[in-house]
Amino acid sequence: HIHVPEGAIPKDGPSAGVAMVVALTSLLTGKTVRQNLAMTGEITLRGDVLPVGGIKEKVLAAVRAGITNLILPRINEKDTVELPDNVKEGLAFHYVQDIKEALAVALEG
Repeated sequence: HIHVPEGAIPKDGPSAGVAMVVALTSLLTGKTVRQNLAMTGEITLRGDVLPVGGIKEKVLAAVRAGITNLILPRINEKDTVELPDNVKEGLAFHYVQDIKEALAVALEG
């Protein structure tokens, strides 16, 4: 269990959980994180990916940064329906239910 209370101050919750687990797994296994990928989601102690807020804003920021692949909590899929088609065009959404699914998408090899 990793707890980073200072890391929670500038954001609205633990939405960096997926990214932190992917980064640590990459470091420990030597597997590269896929290029052009953004991710968000809270992780439970059992590895389930929980929904997060601000999906629209996060997707728009990813588009501005040139990202084309996004890992999002499966429960947040409903939030991407509201996005304009011109924003979703060219994006690949990977909806995950647990960290194993996120790692399968995020790590190469």
